[in-house]
Amino acid sequence: MKVSYKSSGVNISEADKFVENIKPLVKETFTKNVLKGIGNFGAFYEIDIKKHNHPVFVSSVDGVGTKLKIASALKKFDTIGEDLVNHCVNDIAVCGAVPLFFLDYYATGKLKKNEATDIVKGMVRGCINNKCSLIGGETAEMPGVYHDNDFDLAGSITGIVSKNKILSSANVKKGNLLIGLPSNGLHTNGYSLVRKIFDSKSHLTKKSPGLEGDLGSELLKVHRSYLDIIQSSIKNFEINSISHITGGGIDGNTKRVIPKDLKLKIDWKSWERPVIFDIIQKAGNVPESDMRKTFNLGIGLIYIVSKNVSDDFMKFLKRKNEQPVIIGYTE
Repeated sequence: MKVSYKSSGVNISEADKFVENIKPLVKETFTKNVLKGIGNFGAFYEIDIKKHNHPVFVSSVDGVGTKLKIASALKKFDTIGEDLVNHCVNDIAVCGAVPLFFLDYYATGKLKKNEATDIVKGMVRGCINNKCSLIGGETAEMPGVYHDNDFDLAGSITGIVSKNKILSSANVKKGNLLIGLPSNGLHTNGYSLVRKIFDSKSHLTKKSPGLEGDLGSELLKVHRSYLDIIQSSIKNFEINSISHITGGGIDGNTKRVIPKDLKLKIDWKSWERPVIFDIIQKAGNVPESDMRKTFNLGIGLIYIVSKNVSDDFMKFLKRKNEQPVIIGYTE
């Protein structure tokens, strides 16, 4: 019996068609900084260092976790790519950086070019909205590692910031206020717990009281990008530090951006949680301590500022159509 690469489960022809599908999409994200036509094994991005005083690169890599299992169950693949980009953008934006370029890694047991193209469409949309370029990536078809409809998605982002503009925990003092901005649902964290509670497609397609649509649509809401409001904030106010609320919740993530000798005093009743978190907690009988450690609970970003700028900063955020809320302070 003859054995071919295709018979082993790897379809190079399908991969070639996929690449042809996404080429025009990816080019939409290119800026003048992307060097095209070199034809090498790496992507090239030219840096304009004149815009920055002592420029520093800031990089981050992440995934969307098991949110992709919700997308797969509902056969809706055009949002998780945008989730991935926005999550990575936020991780460097809270350092004061602006994104330059993004690379992705997509691995699957069996490549389905239409589904994969939808994922790339989401990444392209995310890159365009965040003014960064999708300059490369890797698509891996690995039968035996990934089974049936399994796949994984990860991304790496690189941004830039002037050294004297880096946001650091060293700037945070005792008595600084914590000002939270709303999340757009779960963002990209807590989905393993959610899937354990809502373990069938029938749950995902069911309407729940208080939600605009069905549960699945709520769970697939795109992870919000905070890049624009962060950049506007740091240009107009002295921001001591910023926390992006991902896995580990409000307390776990915000401790990362304050000095070790300080503590957080959070008023957990200072904002109204989105109804989706009440639905999850009640359906799974989830302890409050687990809710706080697992989810953002409606707060996706936290600014840490001194009291003497807080009033003006709150007014500024409201003029920007944000809904800021003081949720606590450092002590």
